[in-house]
Amino acid sequence: MRFRNSMLALGLLATAALAGCSTTAPGTQVAGATTYTEQIFTDSYGSIKDAGYTLPAIPINRVDKKFVRQIVSYSTNEKPGTVIVNTRERFLYYILPGGKAVRYGIGVGKQGFAWSGTAYVAWKQEWPTWHPPKEMAARRPDVARYVEEGMGPGLSNPLGARAMYLFNEKGQDTLFRLHGTPEWNSIGTAASSGCIRLMNQDVIDLYSRVRPGRNTKVVVIQ
Repeated sequence: MRFRNSMLALGLLATAALAGCSTTAPGTQVAGATTYTEQIFTDSYGSIKDAGYTLPAIPINRVDKKFVRQIVSYSTNEKPGTVIVNTRERFLYYILPGGKAVRYGIGVGKQGFAWSGTAYVAWKQEWPTWHPPKEMAARRPDVARYVEEGMGPGLSNPLGARAMYLFNEKGQDTLFRLHGTPEWNSIGTAASSGCIRLMNQDVIDLYSRVRPGRNTKVVVIQ
């Protein structure tokens, strides 16, 4: 399904929330099947020094093992380099050649902020500035000052260490992001207000793989 169907719901932007996210109409279903784990990266969640910041280690033994980054067998018709987000399963897949994918655990939007459809990564940013939408500020006065000036990058920034910005086929910002989070214990839950969040160590890995441009397709399914 093309993303234009999702854009029919732009009238719902009044519900936009955390990380500049909004809601869209139900979208594409993508065939994909994980059969086995080939490699798991449990040793990749230690403390990291990055761009002057020191990300704390994640107590990965407290994270459900299925949400730990791993290489899996994955069958899909989508080409390598595609990102497939399965919000129901709480997994993000970066498609590799040879019927494999890197699978990451994710946190997704709460009910009412869920979305699905097809987009592309228009651009990406290390240690991004966070601008909450005005609708969120109306619900949460404590973040109102960040609407215009933004919250600068840092360990407590809701977008985490990296953000990838999704645009539709018309080149319009969908207001959805793939981004990091300091709240590692929210992975596997419907804890965010709309966008797709990954552990910071995972979003840094995904960021290094993704190349911005219309050829980097992102498919979100429910």
